[in-house]
Amino acid sequence: MAPDMGMADRAVETETVRGLVYGPSGKRLDVHRPVGAGASGTSGATPTVLLWHGIGPDERDVLEPLARTTAALGVLVLVPDWRSDAEDGGRSHLLESLAFVRKEAGGLGGDGESFVLAGWSAGAGAALGVALRPESAEGWRPTAMVGLAGRYDMPARTTGTAPLDDLAAGRDPGVPVHLVHGSRDAVVDAHRSRDLAEALRAPGRAVTLQEPDTDHAGVIMTAYDPAADRCVPTTAEHAVRAGRAAAGVLAEAAGGGGGGGDAA
Repeated sequence: MAPDMGMADRAVETETVRGLVYGPSGKRLDVHRPVGAGASGTSGATPTVLLWHGIGPDERDVLEPLARTTAALGVLVLVPDWRSDAEDGGRSHLLESLAFVRKEAGGLGGDGESFVLAGWSAGAGAALGVALRPESAEGWRPTAMVGLAGRYDMPARTTGTAPLDDLAAGRDPGVPVHLVHGSRDAVVDAHRSRDLAEALRAPGRAVTLQEPDTDHAGVIMTAYDPAADRCVPTTAEHAVRAGRAAAGVLAEAAGGGGGGGDAA
């Protein structure tokens, strides 16, 4: 389950565009991409990932270390703010950001139709919910779904139904599902991802699971700061290794550099 130690050799220079307004709500997102991905005259779309943060309101900055590491593998990564404390639990923000990426990713150098939908913590269940219930996104499905330290037995913020319940009712995500969950996660126990992987494997669906030796924050290359009550970047070895593994999974799912380790 170790990350691909050749990732650094494949890393490219990245750039970040911060604070783009993505919908009627006025919420903002950041774009992390390889340098040149948005340049005119370039051929082909850059592999693209829409990455949703967790339950903390407007925490797109928390995912920046992971997003930048993924972008260095040749992927355009869009990270929006959303608010779990909104009246609808964040559903409109999440779906607005999805609509924005579908419409605008091409102008940013990416692919607006064929991209990976991913999330961390509460964002993971929200992402899987869209794959299971594409009617929530006008019939659209991602090319793959990546869940980082997620819980799937609770209602998804995008659909209002629990992904595990949808699976039990016969719904199919229709795309590969890739899971990464820290083996030392004390916030959302790793068995949450194991349970999902088992539910997906039973009928032979495509799923991978990695459990790096880290915690809930470490899987996105951060550490929880009690004083700030949020996750902040860290250079702790376990988090750096886990974050690189997660970036590899995101990139490989999107068709970029990839190489995040072995499937469980």
